[in-house]
Amino acid sequence: MLLFKWLNTFGNYLMLMGRSFSSPERMRMFLKRYVKEMSQLGVDSIGIVLLISFFIGAVICIQIKLNVQSPWMPHWVSGYVTREIMLLEFSSSIMCLILSGKVGSNIASELGTMRVTQQIDALEIMGINSASYLILPKILGLITIMPFLVIFSAATGIIGAYATAYLAHIITPVDLTAGLQHDFNPWFMWMSIIKGFFFAFIISSVSSFMGYTVKGGSVEVGKASTDAVVCSSVLILFSDVFLTQMLS
Repeated sequence: MLLFKWLNTFGNYLMLMGRSFSSPERMRMFLKRYVKEMSQLGVDSIGIVLLISFFIGAVICIQIKLNVQSPWMPHWVSGYVTREIMLLEFSSSIMCLILSGKVGSNIASELGTMRVTQQIDALEIMGINSASYLILPKILGLITIMPFLVIFSAATGIIGAYATAYLAHIITPVDLTAGLQHDFNPWFMWMSIIKGFFFAFIISSVSSFMGYTVKGGSVEVGKASTDAVVCSSVLILFSDVFLTQMLS
C-alpha cells in the first residue's frame, strides 16, 4: 500500500509538471511574475546565504587549522581544504538544504493558502491554466537566480576564512592565499553551479506540488509546508550522491 501511495503521488507530480511546463498564455504577465518570483525567492534569500556562508567558511578554516593540520602538513592545507569544501559541497548541497527550509516552505504555504481559499479554483473557472500561471514562474525564477547564490556563497565563505586570518590570527593570510590558489580546478565551480540547477528545480517543483495539491484547511497548509521541506531535503541529499558521481 505504501509503495502504491508513493507511485500515485509521483504520477500526480509528473502530471502537474506537465501542466506547468506549457506555453504561457500571456507572455507579458508571465514575465512580470517571473521577475517577481526571482526577487521573492532568490534576491530575498541573499542575506541568509551570505551570513551562513561567511561563518561556515570561518569555522571550516579554524577547525582544519586547529584539529587536522599537523607539523607534517604544509601550512597552506587549511586554505586548500576550505576552498574544496565550499566549492564541492557547501555552496551547492548544504546551501540548498538551508534554502529548502526558507524557500520551500514559502512556496508551499503560498500555494496551499491559495488552494484552501479557492483562489486557484477561481483561476480555473476563468479558463486560466493555474499550474502554468502559478508554478512555472517559481521554478524558472529560482533556477535562474541559483547560480548567483552559489557563487555568492563560495565567495563569502572564502571571505570568512580571510576574516579568521586577519582578525583571529589562526592562519597567516599568505598561507591561506597559497592554499586557496593551490591546484585549483575550475570545473569544481561549474560542478557546483550545475548541481545548484538541479537542486533549485527540486525545491521549487516539489514545494509547488505540495502546496498546489493541499486538501482541507489551515492545518493541512502547515503540514504541506513541513512535507515540502522534508521531501525537498531528502531528494537533494539523494540526488547529490548521483550528481557527484556523474560530474566528478
